[in-house]
Amino acid sequence: MGSETNSEDKRLSIPNWDKGDRPRERMMAMGAKALSDAELVAILIRAGTPSRSALEVAREILAAAGNDLNALATSTPTELMKRPGVGEAKALSILAALELGQRRRATAPRERPRIATSAHVFEELRHKIADLHLEEFWMLMLDRGLRLIDSKRISIGGVHGTVADPKVIFRKALEAGASCIAVAHNHPSGQLRPSEEDIRLTKKLMEGGRFLDIIVQDHIIIAGENYYSFADNGQMS
Repeated sequence: MGSETNSEDKRLSIPNWDKGDRPRERMMAMGAKALSDAELVAILIRAGTPSRSALEVAREILAAAGNDLNALATSTPTELMKRPGVGEAKALSILAALELGQRRRATAPRERPRIATSAHVFEELRHKIADLHLEEFWMLMLDRGLRLIDSKRISIGGVHGTVADPKVIFRKALEAGASCIAVAHNHPSGQLRPSEEDIRLTKKLMEGGRFLDIIVQDHIIIAGENYYSFADNGQMS
């Protein structure tokens, strides 16, 4: 019986696998892009449990998130630590790696994008606010050719809302020399329907934009991987 248990442990332990099947060795030989999501997570957590290898634990972590890295990134350390074999250090390593990936995408050098549609606004801001547990309000400042000048966070609120002051929004737009702006905020609840306050704020921004000769292109609400556009729904006139 004891020999069978030892045999089982050897089979499950990554150091006893053929070198070509070990995630770290495969990454050294072939590069990170050759590895699956589970193999990359296995490298982060380094060790499994007596009955499951690091790769099996990694697969279980991903399966619990629907094999969706965006969903995994929204997990809290406490949620990850509920998985067998995942302690505080492993949970924090996984979330830190995912956050670094998001920051890398956000700061990568690139040509100033043209923000001409609601989809462009969404793509520019989704990585900043789509997965947050609190509401944040952001603005994009654009030149006459609709090229992005800068993006700014205007306010941070709670789970149920945040306050955006039109005076602050237009002051930042004027300081940046923007000819056009687009604004967005997230709904952590996942509800895409705009609130009455969202509608009132959009009307105030439209009025202020006309007075200052600044075009308010759109106001979008982001909830996860989906969004609602005031412009697409004919509410920006």
